[in-house]
Amino acid sequence: MVLSSSSVHLLLSLLLHLIVIAVKSSDVVPQMSDISDYVPSVGEELWEEHYVTSCPNMQTIIQSKIDEWTAKDPTLAPSLIRLHYMDCAVRGCDGSILLDNPSSERTAPQARGLRGFQVIDDIKNELERQCPETVSCADILSTVARDATVKVGGPFWSMSYGRKDGFISKAEEMSLVPMGYENVTYLIEFFQSKGLNMVDLVVLSGAHTIGRATCDAIQDRIFNFKATGKADPSIKPQYLDFLKRKCRWGSDYVHLDPTTPNTFDNKYYKNIQAGMSTLATDHSLKIDSRTSPLINVFAESDWLFHQQFAVSMINLGDTDILTGDDEGEIRVNCNYVNQ
Repeated sequence: MVLSSSSVHLLLSLLLHLIVIAVKSSDVVPQMSDISDYVPSVGEELWEEHYVTSCPNMQTIIQSKIDEWTAKDPTLAPSLIRLHYMDCAVRGCDGSILLDNPSSERTAPQARGLRGFQVIDDIKNELERQCPETVSCADILSTVARDATVKVGGPFWSMSYGRKDGFISKAEEMSLVPMGYENVTYLIEFFQSKGLNMVDLVVLSGAHTIGRATCDAIQDRIFNFKATGKADPSIKPQYLDFLKRKCRWGSDYVHLDPTTPNTFDNKYYKNIQAGMSTLATDHSLKIDSRTSPLINVFAESDWLFHQQFAVSMINLGDTDILTGDDEGEIRVNCNYVNQ
């Protein structure tokens, strides 16, 4: 592939910013022998050929089911991506978000609005029919997120498999997951606690290019910003008028990307620049000096956003995985631990 001069410039800008981040976090400039420390790697226990023999049609089955479900309801695609993110954000990518009991993660207030559980159940049922007790729910979630991304025009990336399903799911552990109003320092520290970096934060926030938020997540911002009785002055006036009309009730929904809500593109970043961010956290990424250069880079290059999104989703899918037989299991039903 031959890159245009503008693409090369953008790539160099991103690499330069990464170097600045690394230098700021250390008194020593990284040496060539240290470069591997700055390159994310897939977990040693995961590999692409994991199901080649035991369940060779696994990816085909999942893709077919995603095609089937999104044909009936296109809004499921962003919901499935979010479901994977919420799973990885608590105990790592272990399928704990799927466990269904009175005190599990999916019962927490932060999980309100999560959708797609029936899609996972449908996929799991078919996989159990063709490959009994073989494919983990955690691997299903990671693959579903990839295929849902592709379905809405996002990038494709190769998957590595071998995750086990966890035994534990606690609603109270969801309280640490960012919900749209935290400051950038909190977001950075949260992502770092999961082994992710600032680039992953900004890129994965770009998933807001599709999907919706409940209006109660933004009502303080548009009606009572910082207890002033007024709206956040950073919101573009025309967009603020729209949000006030749309979100009279907290139970309503609003698109996270007001310009191309059903297309996976970099308009999310352009909207932020134009004062049309829906969530307060999205606006915070623009005004914080640590993240604003990355917002500008991805606003300029849809190609670069697509490429880096694939990388960051691989990084997300490698978060705190379980691979040992004593760490997890292959659930027969994703909603319950095996008996």
